[in-house]
Amino acid sequence: MTSTGIRLHAPAPGWSIDADVVVVGSGVAGLTAALRCEAAGLNTVVVTKARLDDGSTRWAQGGIAAALGEGDTPEQHLDDTLVAGAGLCDTEAVRTLVTEGPGAVRRLIATGAHFDESSEGGLALGREGGHHRRRIAHAGGDATGAEVSRALVEAVRARGLRTIENALVLDLLTDAAGRTAGVTLHVMGEGQHDGVGAVHAPAVVLATGGMGQVFSATTNPSVSTGDGVALALRAGAEVSDLEFVQFHPTVLFLGPEAEGQQPLVSEAVRGEGAHLVDADGVRFMLGQHELAELAPRDVVAKGILRRMQEKDAEHMFLDARHFGAEMWEQRFPTILAACRAHGIDPVREPIPIAPAAHYASGGVRTDSHGRTTVPGLYACGEVACTGVHGANRLASNSLLEGLVYAERIAADIAAGRAAEALHARVPEPVPYPERPAHPLLAPETRFAIQRIMTNGAGVLRSAESLRKAAEQLQQLHAEARDALDENGKTAEPGVDTWEATNLMCVARVLVAAALMREETRGCHWREDLPQRDDAHWRRHIVVRLNPDRTLAVRTTDTADFPPTQRPQEQ
Repeated sequence: MTSTGIRLHAPAPGWSIDADVVVVGSGVAGLTAALRCEAAGLNTVVVTKARLDDGSTRWAQGGIAAALGEGDTPEQHLDDTLVAGAGLCDTEAVRTLVTEGPGAVRRLIATGAHFDESSEGGLALGREGGHHRRRIAHAGGDATGAEVSRALVEAVRARGLRTIENALVLDLLTDAAGRTAGVTLHVMGEGQHDGVGAVHAPAVVLATGGMGQVFSATTNPSVSTGDGVALALRAGAEVSDLEFVQFHPTVLFLGPEAEGQQPLVSEAVRGEGAHLVDADGVRFMLGQHELAELAPRDVVAKGILRRMQEKDAEHMFLDARHFGAEMWEQRFPTILAACRAHGIDPVREPIPIAPAAHYASGGVRTDSHGRTTVPGLYACGEVACTGVHGANRLASNSLLEGLVYAERIAADIAAGRAAEALHARVPEPVPYPERPAHPLLAPETRFAIQRIMTNGAGVLRSAESLRKAAEQLQQLHAEARDALDENGKTAEPGVDTWEATNLMCVARVLVAAALMREETRGCHWREDLPQRDDAHWRRHIVVRLNPDRTLAVRTTDTADFPPTQRPQEQ
């Protein structure tokens, strides 16, 4: 796979450092990969967009799913994952996840993470949507992500790993042969004139998280702007399954005009017995699925939206008054505090909820070792598409996927392709281009993109809405391109313009894939094509960026991923 030659408009790097591995991102996937690489003796640098503990991991409330309980097995976990994935999971990728998952969780505990225990002294396991067993390990009741993040950050600092915080990654550097040679990045708030520098390394691990900010309302933090997927596309990598954006069914409803990050009401609340009801108190999920409120997330989100349409309502309710004050305070203290901060007391009243963008099941296409289609470039966590999630992620499989595939990446880098070759090869990046290769969008374009995507490519989609979204995105894209072609001018380089440009890149791919997939499957819901079509669409949509900035779109032959690397590259 060759690079597109496209890079963001940015000053040439004014400083550089060398490493064996650079990990971009500081969530569960990034820090696990970094710790494992460092333990293997590799000079590892962690680059993160905000502070080390500021990514999406710390917002995870539910927990980590793994077959850790008595009577549970990896095979049962596999079955639940395949059902949730609606026919598009790569079975071997899922098998890897569920068989290696229990050991990965135990290693996380050995790293210092403390999970809630039962009265008997073992792990207190909860249940969430799509799971037929209690297999969700949680911490602090509903603060699992915060505890996982704390433990990993402390381990990184204790081992003295070099970290570069407040740094937005810009583009992949490659050598003359097209192999990875590091990344460029912009360090914010360091008192430098421009802050642009480079980390030269023959192995780059993308763990940049998701792209929830492409929609107006999301559970994702403000830093989730699709930077890793956009970087990979410009580098020539393939992305897959971007049409499958999971909208979390139960997000605290703050009003129809609410934008940005919204408070999540964890699926674990339903796992403990909360009911979804309409304004009349009717449980509308009964009879829609054998698991009712604990059906997979796409089923529940659709059930909520259908009831909202039937009742001409802006939201539904989650009723957990029967928990009582003590259970709320002990099991869900974070959610209780968030609700009360917005004037809602779940102990005494139902919680107003509505679906909001939550998790990207798709991303940069990888193989079972986290390798992308660009030699030396790896991806793990939400930025990656390993084939595990298929058309709809099973609840609490995300932290587990980050753990398992980060460990596999570190093992691959430290193995034959890695340790000796890494130290022997100092990457020589191709020269930085004098002229900008990619126009930047004005900061206010971000909000235009979010409105376009929410209206045309949200939970409810149709050919008409998607075509309109594609046209509107293309118009914004063309205006920036034409301005650059005519007079060489583009928006001023900066965090806001780089983020807006990355959001445009991922939005175009998402809409193109959603328009191509002419069926309803998992969390991709086409109102005009409500049926699942296995004969034609039990396969993946793969997209890459052409040098002329157009998109090349194809489908795989089956639901399994083809290899990412040619034999001689492995």
